[in-house]
Amino acid sequence: MAKKGEKQGFQVKATNRKALRDYDIEEKMEAGLVLVGSEIKSIRDGGANLRDAYATVEGGEVWLYEMNVAPYMQASYFGHEQRRPRKLLLHKDEIKRLTGKITERGYTLVPIKLYIRDGKAKVELGLARGKRQYDKRHDLAKRDAEREMDRAMRHKGRRGS
Repeated sequence: MAKKGEKQGFQVKATNRKALRDYDIEEKMEAGLVLVGSEIKSIRDGGANLRDAYATVEGGEVWLYEMNVAPYMQASYFGHEQRRPRKLLLHKDEIKRLTGKITERGYTLVPIKLYIRDGKAKVELGLARGKRQYDKRHDLAKRDAEREMDRAMRHKGRRGS
Protein backbone atom coordinates (compact mmCIF):
# COMPACT_ATOMS: atom_id res chain seq x y z
CA MET A 1 0.00 0.00 0.00
CA ALA A 2 1.40 3.39 -0.93
CA LYS A 3 1.95 5.92 1.82
CA LYS A 4 0.22 9.27 1.81
CA GLY A 5 1.92 11.61 -0.64
CA GLU A 6 3.42 8.84 -2.77
CA LYS A 7 2.37 8.33 -6.38
CA GLN A 8 0.18 5.26 -6.82
CA GLY A 9 0.49 5.08 -10.58
CA PHE A 10 -1.79 4.97 -13.55
CA GLN A 11 -4.16 2.06 -14.25
CA VAL A 12 -6.51 2.03 -17.24
CA LYS A 13 -9.76 0.35 -16.19
CA ALA A 14 -11.93 0.77 -19.31
CA THR A 15 -11.58 2.05 -22.87
CA ASN A 16 -14.19 3.03 -25.41
CA ARG A 17 -12.96 1.53 -28.67
CA LYS A 18 -16.32 2.18 -30.30
CA ALA A 19 -15.87 5.92 -29.80
CA LEU A 20 -12.42 5.81 -31.42
CA ARG A 21 -13.92 4.01 -34.40
CA ASP A 22 -17.04 6.16 -34.81
CA TYR A 23 -15.62 9.64 -34.07
CA ASP A 24 -12.72 11.88 -35.05
CA ILE A 25 -11.31 13.02 -31.71
CA GLU A 26 -10.15 16.62 -32.07
CA GLU A 27 -9.28 17.43 -28.47
CA LYS A 28 -8.81 15.42 -25.27
CA MET A 29 -9.19 16.47 -21.65
CA GLU A 30 -9.22 14.85 -18.23
CA ALA A 31 -12.14 15.08 -15.82
CA GLY A 32 -12.72 13.74 -12.32
CA LEU A 33 -15.78 11.66 -11.44
CA VAL A 34 -18.17 12.01 -8.51
CA LEU A 35 -18.71 8.43 -7.33
CA VAL A 36 -20.10 6.58 -4.33
CA GLY A 37 -18.00 4.04 -2.42
CA SER A 38 -19.31 0.90 -4.06
CA GLU A 39 -18.75 2.43 -7.53
CA ILE A 40 -15.06 3.17 -7.02
CA LYS A 41 -14.51 -0.30 -5.60
CA SER A 42 -16.23 -1.88 -8.59
CA ILE A 43 -14.18 0.27 -11.00
CA ARG A 44 -10.96 -0.77 -9.26
CA ASP A 45 -12.03 -4.40 -9.77
CA GLY A 46 -12.50 -3.70 -13.50
CA GLY A 47 -16.30 -3.57 -13.44
CA ALA A 48 -16.81 -0.51 -15.67
CA ASN A 49 -17.92 -0.27 -19.30
CA LEU A 50 -17.89 2.88 -21.47
CA ARG A 51 -19.41 1.37 -24.63
CA ASP A 52 -22.60 3.46 -24.88
CA ALA A 53 -21.51 6.34 -22.64
CA TYR A 54 -21.70 10.01 -23.58
CA ALA A 55 -21.33 13.33 -21.78
CA THR A 56 -23.42 16.51 -21.92
CA VAL A 57 -23.29 19.98 -20.43
CA GLU A 58 -26.41 20.83 -18.43
CA GLY A 59 -26.85 23.88 -16.25
CA GLY A 60 -23.15 24.70 -16.15
CA GLU A 61 -22.20 21.15 -15.13
CA VAL A 62 -20.93 18.21 -17.18
CA TRP A 63 -22.72 14.87 -16.74
CA LEU A 64 -21.73 11.39 -17.91
CA TYR A 65 -24.62 9.15 -19.00
CA GLU A 66 -24.91 5.43 -19.76
CA MET A 67 -21.59 4.40 -18.20
CA ASN A 68 -22.20 0.95 -16.77
CA VAL A 69 -20.55 0.23 -13.41
CA ALA A 70 -21.20 -3.34 -12.29
CA PRO A 71 -22.57 -3.88 -8.77
CA TYR A 72 -19.97 -4.45 -6.07
CA MET A 73 -20.85 -7.75 -4.43
CA GLN A 74 -19.62 -6.85 -0.92
CA ALA A 75 -21.76 -3.66 -0.87
CA SER A 76 -24.93 -5.58 0.14
CA TYR A 77 -28.10 -3.54 -0.31
CA PHE A 78 -26.28 -0.19 0.00
CA GLY A 79 -24.91 -0.57 -3.54
CA HIS A 80 -25.31 1.81 -6.46
CA GLU A 81 -27.47 2.10 -9.55
CA GLN A 82 -25.53 0.67 -12.53
CA ARG A 83 -26.29 3.33 -15.17
CA ARG A 84 -27.00 6.43 -13.11
CA PRO A 85 -25.86 9.87 -14.37
CA ARG A 86 -22.48 10.78 -12.90
CA LYS A 87 -21.20 14.30 -12.46
CA LEU A 88 -17.83 15.14 -14.03
CA LEU A 89 -15.46 17.58 -12.39
CA LEU A 90 -14.01 20.26 -14.67
CA HIS A 91 -12.99 23.89 -14.16
CA LYS A 92 -15.60 26.52 -14.99
CA ASP A 93 -13.55 27.97 -17.84
CA GLU A 94 -13.21 24.50 -19.37
CA ILE A 95 -16.97 24.00 -19.15
CA LYS A 96 -17.63 27.38 -20.80
CA ARG A 97 -15.21 26.56 -23.63
CA LEU A 98 -16.83 23.13 -24.08
CA THR A 99 -20.30 24.64 -24.15
CA GLY A 100 -19.24 26.96 -26.96
CA LYS A 101 -17.73 24.11 -28.99
CA ILE A 102 -20.64 21.70 -28.43
CA THR A 103 -23.15 24.26 -29.68
CA GLU A 104 -21.21 24.26 -32.98
CA ARG A 105 -22.60 21.80 -35.50
CA GLY A 106 -21.50 18.20 -35.13
CA TYR A 107 -19.41 18.26 -31.94
CA THR A 108 -20.11 15.86 -29.09
CA LEU A 109 -18.39 14.81 -25.86
CA VAL A 110 -17.43 11.14 -25.68
CA PRO A 111 -15.57 9.34 -22.90
CA ILE A 112 -12.49 7.61 -24.30
CA LYS A 113 -10.81 6.08 -21.30
CA LEU A 114 -11.54 5.47 -17.61
CA TYR A 115 -8.52 5.16 -15.36
CA ILE A 116 -7.27 5.41 -11.81
CA ARG A 117 -4.54 7.99 -11.28
CA ASP A 118 -3.05 8.57 -7.85
CA GLY A 119 -6.00 6.76 -6.26
CA LYS A 120 -8.69 8.84 -7.96
CA ALA A 121 -10.97 7.82 -10.82
CA LYS A 122 -10.56 9.97 -13.92
CA VAL A 123 -12.19 9.90 -17.32
CA GLU A 124 -10.55 11.10 -20.54
CA LEU A 125 -13.11 13.02 -22.56
CA GLY A 126 -12.80 13.66 -26.25
CA LEU A 127 -14.32 16.58 -28.11
CA ALA A 128 -15.33 14.69 -31.22
CA ARG A 129 -17.03 14.97 -34.57
CA GLY A 130 -18.86 11.95 -35.96
CA LYS A 131 -17.21 10.04 -38.79
CA ARG A 132 -19.15 9.37 -41.94
CA GLN A 133 -19.50 5.87 -43.35
CA TYR A 134 -16.91 6.43 -46.09
CA ASP A 135 -14.40 7.68 -43.49
CA LYS A 136 -14.81 4.42 -41.58
CA ARG A 137 -14.29 2.39 -44.77
CA HIS A 138 -11.18 4.44 -45.60
CA ASP A 139 -9.72 3.77 -42.14
CA LEU A 140 -10.46 0.06 -42.49
CA ALA A 141 -8.84 -0.11 -45.95
CA LYS A 142 -5.77 1.75 -44.67
CA ARG A 143 -5.40 -0.62 -41.72
CA ASP A 144 -5.76 -3.66 -44.00
CA ALA A 145 -3.11 -2.29 -46.38
CA GLU A 146 -0.67 -1.73 -43.49
CA ARG A 147 -1.30 -5.24 -42.19
CA GLU A 148 -0.70 -6.69 -45.66
CA MET A 149 2.58 -4.76 -46.01
CA ASP A 150 3.77 -6.04 -42.61
CA ARG A 151 2.94 -9.60 -43.63
CA ALA A 152 4.83 -9.22 -46.91
CA MET A 153 7.88 -7.79 -45.12
CA ARG A 154 7.94 -10.64 -42.60
CA HIS A 155 7.55 -13.23 -45.36
CA LYS A 156 10.34 -11.63 -47.40
CA GLY A 157 12.62 -11.65 -44.34
CA ARG A 158 12.12 -15.40 -43.85
CA ARG A 159 12.77 -16.24 -47.49
CA GLY A 160 15.97 -14.19 -47.65
CA SER A 161 17.58 -15.97 -44.68
